[in-house]
Amino acid sequence: MSHGFDDGHTIGDLGTPAGAKHYDADGHLKRHYYEKELRRLQTELVKLQYWVQHAGLRVLIIFEGRGSAGKGGVIKRINERTSPRIVRTVALPKPTEREQTQWYFQRYVPHLPSGGEIVLFDRSWYNRSNVEWVMGFCTEEQHQEFLRTCPSFERMLVRSGIVLLKYWFSISYGEQERRFNARNEEPIKRWKLSDMDLEEHRHYVRYSMAKDTTFQHTDIKQAPWFVVPSDDKRRARLNCISHILDSIPYDDIVPDPVEIPERLNPPYIRPPMGEQTFVPQRY
Repeated sequence: MSHGFDDGHTIGDLGTPAGAKHYDADGHLKRHYYEKELRRLQTELVKLQYWVQHAGLRVLIIFEGRGSAGKGGVIKRINERTSPRIVRTVALPKPTEREQTQWYFQRYVPHLPSGGEIVLFDRSWYNRSNVEWVMGFCTEEQHQEFLRTCPSFERMLVRSGIVLLKYWFSISYGEQERRFNARNEEPIKRWKLSDMDLEEHRHYVRYSMAKDTTFQHTDIKQAPWFVVPSDDKRRARLNCISHILDSIPYDDIVPDPVEIPERLNPPYIRPPMGEQTFVPQRY
């Protein structure tokens, strides 16, 4: 059922660059092709991380969008093969009482990337113009101040040399409802369905308004928004990761295989193994 406020995309909008044979009858990527492409892109992400570390780049990637739109899924695939010392994720909890008295952007600043780092923000300062505004957690004055200040803040980050990428994961009302129902039916996934998610689904139209207003003020030349249609999770992941790789020029400087050294054997007698406590061998 269409409510007129869906994010306005269909699976066919992006074409079929992978070839029709790689899509099922519903237009979704087939698993075998998806997994093959994901492995290829993850290999490129490893090359990118080596280059970021070598060149001392500071990369900040913001992931925003509706609940269940797939932000966490793409972040997980980025982290799967990369080093947590170079690629780290920031997912801040609700602000403390002390943080609520600070300049709004203050609690995010300590998490910005240093040289040789890629930082992934799983939600970000855009909480103010989306969740907080829709749910009434901020005043209208605070909301308007954010919309005025945010572009200047992001321009300052870019001028400082930070590579800033912003992705908005877009999901239709019907697909969000389907994913929420799927989570609700499985006990091991039910923890993903928070009270805030339920309220977000109820306020789907208000979130559409919030997103549109956010884009009007913060889709700037120095830090534009990139929308990721995500009704098909597999396509969303591949499209987002490939765009990240296209957005940051890098060379392949992955080191050659190293020689594994042989064990040294200094004079040493180990204590009896029976003195150690082992976990029960149930498997």
